[in-house]
Amino acid sequence: MAGEPDVLGAFDEDHPPSRSLADDCVHCGFCLPSCPTYVLWGEEMDSPRGRIHLIQQGLDGEPLTDAMAGHIDACLGCLACVTACPSGVRYDELLNATRAQVERRHPRSRGERLLRALVFGLFPYPRRLRLLRAPLAAYRATGADRLGHRLARHLPPALATMEELAPPARRAPRLPPRVRARGRRRATVGLLTGCVQSAFFGSVSAATARVLALEGCEVLVPRRQGCCGALSAHTGRRAEAARFARATIDAFDAAGVDYVVTDSAGCGSAMKEYAELLADDPRYAGRAERLSARTRDVTELLVELGPVAQRHPVRRTVAYHDACHLAHAQKIRSAPRQLLRGIPELTLVEPAEAELCCGSAGVYNLLEPEPARELGDRKAARIRATGADLLVAGNPGCLLQITAALRRAGTPLPTAHTVELLDASLRGPVDHGVI
Repeated sequence: MAGEPDVLGAFDEDHPPSRSLADDCVHCGFCLPSCPTYVLWGEEMDSPRGRIHLIQQGLDGEPLTDAMAGHIDACLGCLACVTACPSGVRYDELLNATRAQVERRHPRSRGERLLRALVFGLFPYPRRLRLLRAPLAAYRATGADRLGHRLARHLPPALATMEELAPPARRAPRLPPRVRARGRRRATVGLLTGCVQSAFFGSVSAATARVLALEGCEVLVPRRQGCCGALSAHTGRRAEAARFARATIDAFDAAGVDYVVTDSAGCGSAMKEYAELLADDPRYAGRAERLSARTRDVTELLVELGPVAQRHPVRRTVAYHDACHLAHAQKIRSAPRQLLRGIPELTLVEPAEAELCCGSAGVYNLLEPEPARELGDRKAARIRATGADLLVAGNPGCLLQITAALRRAGTPLPTAHTVELLDASLRGPVDHGVI
C-alpha cells in the first residue's frame, strides 16, 4: 500500500543491482563535476556517488522511499560519471538495474502514470507518430504555433516541453529496401530507421544511406523493423525493452548483413547492450550478443572503413556537440570529429563544458522538464559563445533540445546531424548559409 514501509527492502530478486559493482565506488568525488544534476543543485544525493550510496542502502534492506525514487528519477543517465571515474565503476549497470526496480516497485502519482502512459504509448511506435505529422503541419501553417509558444508557460511543464520540442512535420523520405553501393562493394549493412527517427527525421536516415552507398556499402533497410527499445531500456521498462529488442534482432538477422548501422546515439547504445538485456533468454541470448557485436554508429563504421568518396568544401564554422550516449555510453568521440575535420574548408570549434548533458537524455526532458530546461539553456549559452554558425550533433533529440534553448534565448542557430553535413560535402561544395 502506498505510503507504508516496504518491509522487503528497496529491491526484489528480479535483476537487483550488483552488490560488487556498488562496492567498487570509493566515493572519491571525481564524478561530481561531470554530473549535470550535481552541477545544478550541489546535492550529494543527486550525484553518482550519492545515488550509489542509496543503492547500497537498498541492498542492505532499506525501503524504497519517495526520496530514493526521486533521486534515481532525477538522474539523466548521461554516463559522464562513467567516463570520469578512475575506479571504473559501472554506474550504467547499477542505474539500469535500479531503475527497473523503481519502475516495478514504486507507486507513482496518477499524473505521473498518465504522462508515462502517453510517452511510452506513443514514442516507440512509428505508425502512431506518423499520424501526428498532419496535425503538426496544420498547427504551424495556420500560425497557431506562435500562439502556442506564448501560451506554453501556462501549461503543465511536460506539455509545455512537448509543445516547444515538437519536431518538423515535413514528410520523411521513404527509403527503398536496398540502396546499391557506388563502385566496389566494401560491406553490406542494415540501417536502423527506428521510431521517432523514421517518423520525423527520415532526412537523416536518407543522408546516412547516401553516404554509406558513396563509401562502398550496400544498404539494406528491413521493412519489419521498429523501435529498438532504447527509450524503454533507459527508463527501467526492462520487459518492454526486451520485447522491442527481440523484434529488432529478428528483423536484422533475416537481412543477413555484416553490420547494423545506427544514426541515433541512444539507439546505438541500447543495441550494444542487447547481450546484457537478453542474457537470460535462451532463444535470444546468443543472437543478441552477435547483433551487439555487429552494431556500429554510422561515424564509427565510416572511420573503420576509411574514406573513398571525394569530399567537397563546406565553408562553415561548426560547433560539435557530444551526444552523451555516443561519447560516454559508446565511447565514440574521435570518429565524428575525424570525419568533420576531413571536410575541406570546414572550421570545427569545441564548446566549453562539453561533458555536460544538454538535458535531452531520451525522454528525460519530458519526464523531468525543469532540470532539462536549465541544462538546455546552459548548453545553448556555451555553444553560442563559440561563435559557430552551425551546430552539429549525432543525435536528433539533442538537436531538438538545444534548438529550443537557443530559440528561448533569442539566438537561433541552424543545426544538422553529423551525417547530413558529410552528405552535403560528398554531393558538392557548400557555401555559408546553405545548410
